[in-house]
Amino acid sequence: MAEPLKYLFNDALVEGMANHFSRHWSGFDARGFQQSVLDGFDELELKQRSNRVLEGLKTYLPEDYEKTAEIFLASLAPDDDADLAGATITEAGIAGWAIAPMCDYAGQFGAAHFETSMDLMKELTKRLTAEFGIRYILLREPERCLQTLAGWIDDPSRHVRRLISEGTRPRLPWAMRLPAFIADPAPVLPLLEALRDDHEEYVRRSVANHLNDISKDHPDVIADLARRWKDNGDRNRGRLIKHACRNLIKQGHPGTLSALGYGSPQISVEAFHATERVTLGDAIEFGITLKSTAETTQPLVVDFVIHHRKANGKTAPKVFKWKTFELGPDQDSRLAKRHSIRPITTRTYYPGTHAIEVQVNGQSVAKADFELEV
Repeated sequence: MAEPLKYLFNDALVEGMANHFSRHWSGFDARGFQQSVLDGFDELELKQRSNRVLEGLKTYLPEDYEKTAEIFLASLAPDDDADLAGATITEAGIAGWAIAPMCDYAGQFGAAHFETSMDLMKELTKRLTAEFGIRYILLREPERCLQTLAGWIDDPSRHVRRLISEGTRPRLPWAMRLPAFIADPAPVLPLLEALRDDHEEYVRRSVANHLNDISKDHPDVIADLARRWKDNGDRNRGRLIKHACRNLIKQGHPGTLSALGYGSPQISVEAFHATERVTLGDAIEFGITLKSTAETTQPLVVDFVIHHRKANGKTAPKVFKWKTFELGPDQDSRLAKRHSIRPITTRTYYPGTHAIEVQVNGQSVAKADFELEV
């Protein structure tokens, strides 16, 4: 069993930070810092531990923000553009998880020192990531921050280029949300477009995840973007688009499927059947026969949708992937499925009328009710 992440903040990390700060500022009280941070440390969870370190930084480093920024920079490990997955504090300097509270410090207390804070974020992100700390600056001065990030598009560090995308994600997990970008992603789209063909998969994957965030609030924006980006794109861009649209594909979003080449299906439904009554714990069985009415081969994405009955009697749809294939002219395809309706911790089942629906390329082609007995 993997060790909990909270143990990445430990005595050795705190001691390592104290040692490096002491080397670069004679006034640093290393013992006081360690004692205050580690008091009751074992009982704290991950974010609480990071915040405790942050409190120690605020207490024991100079009130002069510019001076503290100098100490931070002098204490960092060398920038070798390495994979940061295993980064940690060494004799050479600070890297790894100790960077997180340093980024929070820069974000929270550098309001009057914009340029210094952004320069600091740029260096900190090369030793772990500044995607969390930079959000304080984005919330305070979004336009100025985005302008600075735009100037980093061609930075030689892949970690800096990734920060441009990851730091501006509106719904970054574990991080503060960015309400302005949730409401309107337009200000960040030029940055993502500039990074879409970055030579590092590490950066392109961040762009895809950012677009996936946007798709949760603006699916049509992402569908339109996918359609435009597909033109003259190489294989890597195609992968980025598919990863960015993964939730929309799963949902059977018609605009997205059309953008990816799955247009309005030219088919007829020759047969459709479904179990009429299901007992909780059993399964619903259903099948459909599709016949092509097109003159050429067409790609099809077939999904099925369970419309679950809610407590108020209304239904809520849940889309499931079924099959992706090509259907030639005048060909037919028989599909059959058995889907379990069993208790799960994330859903409460209610007796009564539910529905099973089949959609092809995002369009509904067949639907039938069934009764669920609980």
